[in-house]
Amino acid sequence: MTKNFDSEAAVNDSRITPCVETLLGAYNTGTPIPPLTQTHPALGLEEAYAIQMAQVETWQRGGRVLKGHKVGLTSAAIQKQLGVSEPDYGHLFADTFYMDSEPIRADTFIQPRIEPEIAFVLKKPLQGPGVTVAEAIAAVDFAVASLEIIDSRIANWKITLPDTIADNASSGGVVLGSRPVRLDDLDLRLTGIVLYRNGQIAGTGAGGAVMGSPINALTWLANTVGRLGVGLEAGSVILPGALTAAIDVRPGDTISANFAGLGSVTASFAPPSSN
Repeated sequence: MTKNFDSEAAVNDSRITPCVETLLGAYNTGTPIPPLTQTHPALGLEEAYAIQMAQVETWQRGGRVLKGHKVGLTSAAIQKQLGVSEPDYGHLFADTFYMDSEPIRADTFIQPRIEPEIAFVLKKPLQGPGVTVAEAIAAVDFAVASLEIIDSRIANWKITLPDTIADNASSGGVVLGSRPVRLDDLDLRLTGIVLYRNGQIAGTGAGGAVMGSPINALTWLANTVGRLGVGLEAGSVILPGALTAAIDVRPGDTISANFAGLGSVTASFAPPSSN
């Protein structure tokens, strides 16, 4: 069960409550909003996470099921692309997972982008602070190829770090591959990937782009949320961050990623006539 910040106090804050309502409205209407930091220039990271958590709690009360966490902004390419300088984290829900090659309605999202990641599935709980890389490795059941659909409720992706944190780390959806691989069969740092859009190469990268290794991102997550009293549960899916810069997607696009040692994964966006 997720807990974080003093959410009851948070939702009564004069700055936090309007931000929560505005973001929830963007989800419901599909209409992007101006940057929160434009309206509230003093918005800080703790307040941004409180905004995120207030939304998470609203969604859980509405019946959505938490399935894991994502780490964002872990690679230099993504940080440069979005103009931020440190990682963040968000929450993954069951209704945002799509099957490999399953047609996805593009209008589910506002301004989707996609990025390839080496996802982890945990076999046992992981509770920080103080988690080591060795303990993080021991907690992983297997790795699997994945594509994360990121989306922003902030217009034109004009985000600062507090904006994307408040917006659940720009989470949109997840497509997992179907080939689970144990970590002792992989060199996570050297695992390479080729990203394709409609059969054309759209990017290349390797696991070392993610904080030196994706396992470092998992360790960072466990320790960061652990300081807030949050544990990562067995069975959780963890997205540790992108191996390449994100690419835009449009209705009708097919995005595939081939990972060395992990196989491939495909996200197919339904053409406009199917929407």
